[in-house]
Amino acid sequence: MITSKRIEEAAFQAIKSGSTDISSDVREAFIKAISRESDSGARDGLEKTLESIKLAEEYERPSCADTGWPIFYIKAGNEAQIEGGFMALEEAIRDGVRRATKEGYIRKTMKHPLTGFDPGDNIGANIPDFTYQFVPGDSIEITYCAKGGGSECFGGTRQKVVAFADGTKGIEKFVIDAFADAARAGAICPPSIVGVGIGGTANVAANLAKEAACLRLVGSHHPEENIRTIEERLYKGINGLGFGILGAGGSTSALAVNVEYAYTHIAGIVVAISCNCMVARRATYRISADDSIIKLACANWFGDR
Repeated sequence: MITSKRIEEAAFQAIKSGSTDISSDVREAFIKAISRESDSGARDGLEKTLESIKLAEEYERPSCADTGWPIFYIKAGNEAQIEGGFMALEEAIRDGVRRATKEGYIRKTMKHPLTGFDPGDNIGANIPDFTYQFVPGDSIEITYCAKGGGSECFGGTRQKVVAFADGTKGIEKFVIDAFADAARAGAICPPSIVGVGIGGTANVAANLAKEAACLRLVGSHHPEENIRTIEERLYKGINGLGFGILGAGGSTSALAVNVEYAYTHIAGIVVAISCNCMVARRATYRISADDSIIKLACANWFGDR
């Protein structure tokens, strides 16, 4: 039996680890970007950011002042037995968020959208956000992602319907134009991890883009050749814009471009872009049927990508 107490602990540890200990794939992406950066100022910015990442881990402090939205992706085993069921699971995760807020791993940033009421614990209507996958097995895997306010609110998330006649060129033009507009406005903090959702309804495309940005490993590739080709062209195109770190110039504007898709209606192709922060804060913990907890290397949301 998986208990509420262990779920709360797993959620808290995922927040703490995701906020302070940046994943190895992101660190490796910084090292590669530093090695190929020709602009001395941009290289210095990347090096200082990597040093800041290391200090955040050493002192167990959030790697960015904007601790973002508390977002959870849950892979639930079909045979998993959860104390109190899924309603209890979500409440236990909320308790983990409250604890992480109290201990300073998340800032008090969640407010009522109209009144500005601040509950002080990052808990409110539809927040935290929960997304589920149901899989074989008897364990529960909880992935925490911190989606920053700038990358989500002020231009890092955009959407358009592209006509079938415009094809991949229309898709790629929209993504590059959207990224450029967001970077020029200072709405995002390059180098970004860019997620792209293609197809489905508007919300399906947006969710795919966010999942691609938040859950795919940096350096991974889509298994379908035509999708991987789009990823590679967009990666080259965005980095060719020359925005560089924090828009100050340089050859690394995106650490990765990850594309996911859904089948769509013949009426058109919804395309969504979701930019994730350069530190890509995430962590995954598995709770086994015996109520033990272990940290996983990645969310494995898209198979081995």
